[in-house]
Amino acid sequence: MATELYDLSVPVFVRGLRVLSGLLDKGAAFATEKGIDPLTLTQAKLIEDMRPLTAQVQFASDTAKGTVIRLGQLDPFPMADEEQTFDDLQQRIAKTIAFLESVPRERIDGREDAEVVLKTPGGDLHFAGRAHLLGFSLPNFYFHVTIAYALLRQAGVPVGKLDFLGGL
Repeated sequence: MATELYDLSVPVFVRGLRVLSGLLDKGAAFATEKGIDPLTLTQAKLIEDMRPLTAQVQFASDTAKGTVIRLGQLDPFPMADEEQTFDDLQQRIAKTIAFLESVPRERIDGREDAEVVLKTPGGDLHFAGRAHLLGFSLPNFYFHVTIAYALLRQAGVPVGKLDFLGGL
């Protein structure tokens, strides 16, 4: 049996978001244990011109839900980018997972060759469904999850490779 587009998208995004949630749990616990203002971690940046941890979570969420919306030709599911705290970020992840899990497989499977248009400030990008997922969305999603991991690790949060991999 061939692997379907749904199998390459929704479960992968859900797993990655659960990993991200676990990383945030460790970040919140670290802040409490060390007496650090949690906003110090949620607003942390690797370098001044990069966006903070909150934005990395928002971008991962937006990539996951936006990809599924485009692949499944679904109505937009906007979320305001107002999260500041670990709890706010956890709520966003939970909403994103709930949305992803609500999407019927039939909306995604069979759309491997369908045109997908990603609207960006620099112009529209056109992809076939599979190329959009494998060549753009998954790398982008894991970029933001990786940056979130790196921000927490740089701050001293005790996370390691198995945390990033989801504990296998």
